[in-house]
Amino acid sequence: MKFLDQVKIYVKAGNGGHGSPSFRREKFIEYGGPDGGDGGRGGTVVIEGVPGLNTLIDFRYQQHFKARPGDGGKGRDRSGISGQDLILRVPLGTQILDETNNFILADMIKIGQKVTLARGGEGGKGNAFFKTSTKNSWFFFF
Repeated sequence: MKFLDQVKIYVKAGNGGHGSPSFRREKFIEYGGPDGGDGGRGGTVVIEGVPGLNTLIDFRYQQHFKARPGDGGKGRDRSGISGQDLILRVPLGTQILDETNNFILADMIKIGQKVTLARGGEGGKGNAFFKTSTKNSWFFFF
């Protein structure tokens, strides 16, 4: 077995989904109003310290990791689905350094310790979010 003790990885959090600019339009509803749902949150990249691993061999051939983006909102006040978080498992004793190797971001010393590397994006607001009791007609623009 090949021992691997230092790797360089690239991570990217998921983008948030777009808000929906939908309007309610039905035959017998005179003033439908905005009903666009919010976008879902993007996925977060998390590193977790786990027992039973000895090396960083899992990161030898795959260095790029991307969390899933959130889905866009839909009409009828339906929010988008949030993206799944990406959990990278590393052995205990792993130090996470910045790109220049001068600053320690985290030291994984406890079982189950989790460190967020990249937080997922916020979902966009749909036009139903901006609706108030006085501004709820379909003439409302944002």
